[in-house]
Parts: sequence; structure tokens; C-alpha cells
Amino acid sequence: MIPAQPWLPMPLLSILLLAVWLMLQQSLALGQVLLGGFLAIVIPLLTRRFWEHQPTIKRPWLLVRYILRLLGDIIVANLEVSKLILDPRGRMQPAFIEYPLELEELFPITILASTITLTPGTVSANLRQDRRTLLIHVLDTDDIPATIDTIRERYERPLKEIFGC
Repeated sequence: MIPAQPWLPMPLLSILLLAVWLMLQQSLALGQVLLGGFLAIVIPLLTRRFWEHQPTIKRPWLLVRYILRLLGDIIVANLEVSKLILDPRGRMQPAFIEYPLELEELFPITILASTITLTPGTVSANLRQDRRTLLIHVLDTDDIPATIDTIRERYERPLKEIFGC
């Protein structure tokens, strides 16, 4: 991990900005690298007062495993949703689930909510003001407690380990 400096408050964001700039320009010319580097330093400096404190990633290799699991789950969920939609009998059982959160920090909660929304067949609909409950719409479930357990084991607990919260 690159440590934050006063002139580089969010090093990972700066690296991401530079990489996106270079990909958008489709060039590694010195001028593009210098301009991208300048923007990658200046943009975080100008916007840092709008950003909330970001928790430190305690176990980055678990994050890689988390992303790979998520990609696999997205593929499987796409197939399951396609099967549900194409089923002429239309046996879907949609439901709203009030998911009790174990996570307390906003950034990991946001990642969890985004993960749920990225997975076809589920959408994070609302985070309660007390940040203890996430309202989730599920396209098809016949066992709400099992759905809650699946989300907790596949996504929330790994996020707790990744961020050490």
C-alpha cells in the first residue's frame, strides 16, 4: 500500500485516475502521462474535503478473492434470472427483505449494497438512517432466512475481514 502524503491524500484514487486518463487517451505519450499525473494529484486535493474517511483494507488478498467470488456469482445469477424470466409457468416469488447489518462503517456498507445490486435478481433499495438495516428486493425467494444467511456468509462477513471491522 502506498501511504498517504499531504500532497497525495488518496494514492489509490490517484493511480486509478491516471490509469483511466491514459486509457481514455489511448496513449502513453509523455504529455499525456504528465497531464494525467497532474490531474491525478490535483483532483483528489481539490475534492478531499467532500470524501468521508475511508477504512483501511486490512487484508487485500481477501479483496481479490471477494471480487472473483462476486464475478462468479454475477454469472450464475444471470443464468438463474434468465431461467426465471423464460419459464412459461412464471413461478417467481419476489420479496422485500429487511437485512440486519453487522457492518457499521459506511464504506463497507456501500460496497455490500453495491454488491447486492450488481448481482442480478437482487437490488438494495434503502439503508435505514440508523445504518443497521438494509432493505433488499429479491426477485425470487422461498426462504427469506436462508437468503439473509447467504448474503451474510458470501458478502458481509468477507467484507468485515477485508476491512477489519
